[in-house]
Amino acid sequence: MSGAPAGLYVGSAGEALKITAGASLVVPLLLLCSQGFTSDNWSATILPDGPPRRTLLDENAHPLRKSFLKLYAILFIAYLCSATNGLDANTYGGLFALDTFTTYFGITTSNQGLIAALYVIGNVAGCFVAGQISDKFGRRGGMILGSVVCIVGAVIQASARSLHPLMGGRFILGMGAVIVMTAGPMYVVEMAYPKYRGVLTGGYQASFFIGTIISTWLIYGLDYVPNTPEFTWRLPLAVQGLPPLIVFIFAWFIPETPRWYYGRGQVEKAKQILIKYHGDGNSSSPVVAFELDDMARYISAEGSDKRWWDVRELFNSRSALYRSYLIVCIAFFGQLILPPTSYYLPLMVKTAGITNIRTQLLLNALQTPIMMVAALSGLRWTDRWGRRKLLLPGSVGMSVSVAIMTACTAQQAKNPAIGVVGIAFLFIVLVIYAFTWIPAMALYPTEVLSFTTRAKGLAMLNLLCNIANIFNTYVPPPAIASAGWRFYIFYTLWDLLGAAAVYFTFVETKGRNLEEIEEIFRHRNPKKASLEKRKMARCLQKYRLRRSSWIPRSTLSPTRNASF
Repeated sequence: MSGAPAGLYVGSAGEALKITAGASLVVPLLLLCSQGFTSDNWSATILPDGPPRRTLLDENAHPLRKSFLKLYAILFIAYLCSATNGLDANTYGGLFALDTFTTYFGITTSNQGLIAALYVIGNVAGCFVAGQISDKFGRRGGMILGSVVCIVGAVIQASARSLHPLMGGRFILGMGAVIVMTAGPMYVVEMAYPKYRGVLTGGYQASFFIGTIISTWLIYGLDYVPNTPEFTWRLPLAVQGLPPLIVFIFAWFIPETPRWYYGRGQVEKAKQILIKYHGDGNSSSPVVAFELDDMARYISAEGSDKRWWDVRELFNSRSALYRSYLIVCIAFFGQLILPPTSYYLPLMVKTAGITNIRTQLLLNALQTPIMMVAALSGLRWTDRWGRRKLLLPGSVGMSVSVAIMTACTAQQAKNPAIGVVGIAFLFIVLVIYAFTWIPAMALYPTEVLSFTTRAKGLAMLNLLCNIANIFNTYVPPPAIASAGWRFYIFYTLWDLLGAAAVYFTFVETKGRNLEEIEEIFRHRNPKKASLEKRKMARCLQKYRLRRSSWIPRSTLSPTRNASF
């Protein structure tokens, strides 16, 4: 950061205003106080060797420069960890609609929920080691080991001749999937360029639909094979091993994340990776210096990530409890805010009056590209609008849409046309969910967790997600069979509760790098602090001083961040 003007910068860590010649310190104080700010909620950031942090993060880095293209290629390998999960999500939803598959294995409505839930149960079992593996062997190591387990599970289920091997393979596949799903998003968020972190990390969750599109359209196309021979359902089971196979092959050739190296004391390796992928080969890049400086301040060489079973930092302070609370919210609202369309959309449309199997499979296949387009569209607005401004209206919109869908489904027996309207609103629910919640599902948890708790925190997230998924996979078949449309009332109310949680408690992480987010949780009210700092940034931008005055260096605190 040498060569940049020194001075006093007033504002948050993400937005700062340099006070130079022609204005006294009293001027910004009066301007800030006139906007309702006090000494408790704003600070001065002194950067004696360089410009404000926002200047560094807003460096004019072209998204298609050569080093970024290499970065996107290695991030895509991690994206396939999400595709692994996506392949399972819709595979069994389609296979359950095939009479040859259900008859071969003796699958009925009484055991269908258990078979679907075994993948989730395998996820739960794997959660207890997923975080520790990624801490011990690295994010890349977690992807490699998890992929091996996934491949074994896929082979077992694809070659199964009876129900028990099918169930066993599904359980093993679930164990491996949670390991890659813990390592994958950490790899992306820790490798992503700071300015584009929201889009790149949101892209991880959107890649879920790569898997769902492959599985649903493969099953739909194979349904045209006469007499539906065995290969028409064994092939989709085998294809579940394809993404982990690609990850296993190519993960050996991608770098480990710089933050993991830094946490292990390998500072030079971390620096070289940052120079190559964030600095475009420039060893004097201010962005690289900025990131290394933040790592030095926030990544501990003695953190709990170095101790295999130490999870105390998830709960041992007020800020840690707040972070863990947000993880619980993302897990339960993110999973239960949406009816279980991935496994049971054919069953749901049957409830709405559509009984033709091929039409059910077509609707099951259509949901995936529609949701992928919506999710990719939402990525653009994640960084522009912020996380809260997407999640809040998304939750309200889903609640209203589910309520309309429920009402239409209740009346479809009397008027079949109303059932079609209900299905239309089911797809509206999917679009809203994909546009607002899916980009945040991988991004927001990785942002709010500190480095030392990120692996174990994401493992806890996966554990809680899968506890919610057990409900969402095991309960719906008998519940829809007995209660019909009334079952959806739960989702209407749950979505409203999710909207309230977002409004009153979720912090805004837009515009901050991973280490800067740490500062938010040091306040007594993190949500309020995150919003006040955004207000402060707008105030400083509005009242940017045009005249300057020299402030004697001796009058300033020698600390980097000094509160007035």
